[in-house]
Amino acid sequence: MSAPIDSFLELAAPGIQALQPYLPGKPVAELEREYGISNAIKLASNENPFGPSPLALAAARDALQDLSRYPEGSAWLLAGKLAEKHQLVQESITLGNGSNDVLDIIARVFLTSAHEAVFSQYAFAVYPLAVQAVGATARIAPAHDGSRGPACGHDLDAMSRLVGPNTRLVFIANPNNPTGTWLESAALEGFIANLPAHVMVVVDEAYFEYVDKMSYPDTTTWLARFPNLIVTRTFSKAYGLAGLRIGYALSHPDVAGLLNRVRQPFNVNTVAQAAALAALDDVEYLQQSIRRNREGMEQLVSGLRSLGLDYIESAGNFVAVNTGRGLEHYEALLQQGVIVRPVANYGMPDYLRVTVGRADENARLLSALQQVLA
Repeated sequence: MSAPIDSFLELAAPGIQALQPYLPGKPVAELEREYGISNAIKLASNENPFGPSPLALAAARDALQDLSRYPEGSAWLLAGKLAEKHQLVQESITLGNGSNDVLDIIARVFLTSAHEAVFSQYAFAVYPLAVQAVGATARIAPAHDGSRGPACGHDLDAMSRLVGPNTRLVFIANPNNPTGTWLESAALEGFIANLPAHVMVVVDEAYFEYVDKMSYPDTTTWLARFPNLIVTRTFSKAYGLAGLRIGYALSHPDVAGLLNRVRQPFNVNTVAQAAALAALDDVEYLQQSIRRNREGMEQLVSGLRSLGLDYIESAGNFVAVNTGRGLEHYEALLQQGVIVRPVANYGMPDYLRVTVGRADENARLLSALQQVLA
């Protein structure tokens, strides 16, 4: 009999050994249980506070009748609807259990321990996790310091300088989470055009529907010109289906063919497929969500200015606010039943990320912040 090992950690793949798992926002039930309070609100996970589309809810309820059956593996109806929406062939679609799943698939397809991935400082936390899990090397470009571009935003020149012969992936969140910063069309298009042919570029557009900036691009319209481009989207944000975990990637059909080789069978469940399909038809609901988010953002930033707080202008459904003592103020807000997101793990210890909520939730957050700061 062989000698026992000192730790199961020794058996793990090298990329996994030092990996720290993703930490989601604290759930309301957990806060209320731990602190003995009630009527807590959560403005921590960039969720849609207005709930799903009525059409999506009805479709989800109808789909419950088929739970004894496996989901349709190809999600043929939904993939076809997405292809029609984006004016692409159906073979360009890769569906995932949330867009996080798609990002993980992309990393597993294109990265090995011999390869590198480039992304920005303050970029979405899933990028380093996906890169490290496959044993690849992360090359992190410093973000803008505010002198040449938006403070904490992606510096495309700095990212370009890190691209080398071993680079296989570049991750760009537009707008970025947690900063809310965005890249304009000309700059991003020029960056992609200048990438070597061996580098795939992922443009993560999770918050696409919320953006109302004139110079913001829809990069799905660039796919015919850039075969090395992958665009990811999600139903978790503006469509209000975060609990069903459904996202997708758009790419050249040959790229999608590779991604779909790795995609797990039945990775998008029956209820999610039905709800997403219906949500695409509910244009009125989507427009209402976008409008109400814009109103809520105006309410939030107006209140933050009144409190004398600096914040990063955001194109999403959240805002990063500099309170000076992020973790301390996060804990103090929890005591008042208000959950926001500390972003010290992103290297932003002074900041809190606040999701745009309903008008009453935004008002409660601002009132709690005022008390905490006092």
